[in-house]
Amino acid sequence: MKTISIQASLAAALMLASAWLASPVSAQTQSPPAPAPSTAQPSAAGTSPPAAAPAVSTAPAVVGAAPVAANPASAKPEAAAMKELSPWVMFMSADVIVKAVMIGLAFASLMTWTVFIAKSIELSVASGKLRAALKKIAEARSLAEAQMALGTKEGILPSFLAAALREARMSAGLSSDAGIKERAASSFSEIVRAEQRRIRIGMGVLATIGSTSPFVGLFGTVWGIMNSFIGISKSQTTNLAVVAPGIAEALLATAIGLVAAIPAVIIYNHFSRVTKGYLELVSRASGAAGRLLSRDLDRSHGSVHSRAAE
Repeated sequence: MKTISIQASLAAALMLASAWLASPVSAQTQSPPAPAPSTAQPSAAGTSPPAAAPAVSTAPAVVGAAPVAANPASAKPEAAAMKELSPWVMFMSADVIVKAVMIGLAFASLMTWTVFIAKSIELSVASGKLRAALKKIAEARSLAEAQMALGTKEGILPSFLAAALREARMSAGLSSDAGIKERAASSFSEIVRAEQRRIRIGMGVLATIGSTSPFVGLFGTVWGIMNSFIGISKSQTTNLAVVAPGIAEALLATAIGLVAAIPAVIIYNHFSRVTKGYLELVSRASGAAGRLLSRDLDRSHGSVHSRAAE
């Protein structure tokens, strides 16, 4: 009986030893989600815990890797949503009043560039014609000769010459040259003021757009942000994804206001300088007509004195 029990105990020991030797291999070959059965056999056998170390070390790696893999997937919809916030989409999803503000500012910007193109052409053509007319009468000795040099062309210089001739004709027989020159100078001043008013048409529009567009855009921004806060109170959330579109739509109104105002101010300052240069040419034309009138008066009085002497 002792021999049989000894043999049975030896067989049990051999089986436990073989199970203990086979347990690390099975733990390495098994899949990571099922490490528990391999660790239970060594603990039942009363062995030391080093065999459980691989199973314990592999489990956190698998568990920690799952959230990392899930983050890019959850970030993709947010990135796609942010890409959809284009200016046109923000305009279409804005409030009615904010849309009206944006449309008004876009129309103001269109008016600014229309005035810029029209005034540039007008000032360029007017300055070129006046310079050419001044060159033509540079060698003229009388008002009649200057009118013949210019022909039937219309412009500011022919207007000065016509006013001087009209005053000389209406003052025929008067002995005071100073009165004729004074009345002619008054006529020249009226022509200059009329030309100033004509050449400054459109400048007031630029000044108005440049000074009011930022405030109009700010009004649209305030209105849009107010609606965003109302939406926050209704949705009972402060998530940035909910708040950001409304605030972006509101800030778009301010951006359009600046786009309309900044070019208007720059163009207004540009035209102020160009208009000043053109009005200096007008003053030169007025002086040239006045000199021709003075020559005609002196010439006529000289002929009268020569006849009286004869």
